[in-house]
Amino acid sequence: MSLDLKSLVRTIPDYPKKGILFRDITTLIEHPEGFRESVERIADAHRGMDFTHVAGIEARGFIFGAGVAIALGVGFVPVRKRGKLPGQTIGQNYVLEYGVDTIEIHADVLSNVHKVLLVDDLIATGGTAIAAVNLMRRTGAICDNAAFAIDLPELGGAAKLAAENVAVHSLIAFEGH
Repeated sequence: MSLDLKSLVRTIPDYPKKGILFRDITTLIEHPEGFRESVERIADAHRGMDFTHVAGIEARGFIFGAGVAIALGVGFVPVRKRGKLPGQTIGQNYVLEYGVDTIEIHADVLSNVHKVLLVDDLIATGGTAIAAVNLMRRTGAICDNAAFAIDLPELGGAAKLAAENVAVHSLIAFEGH
């Protein structure tokens, strides 16, 4: 019997600012069966697709992504904020509400022989996810699939990823933002 994962996600009103309904995954990952089932559902939806790696976006994407990588028996690529990885990196800029930020991966981790599943905890506006897909693709790797624990469809991120030829899989959708 499968769990109602949505019921394990806590909603915190007016965080980080008034009018926002923050979807808190910590209550989901603190629940052993809920966390295990979340990882297994994402992995099951992507088995047999010949991925060589799972890429997880800092920081909560590390939580789900590492578990999915283990479940699929593939490597894990951390997608980090600028300046957090040692050694040579490649970066991708993306636009924030009030500026620009950069995400990075190690320059030598991916190439045209790799196929990557992008994983994060939540898809909202899609800016970071699209930047991560573009970063993977710049290495020559195939990155045409992304998975999220939560989708906020009103914010349009999943649709933007789909417009970039990325198949999007989400476990839970919440209306509002």
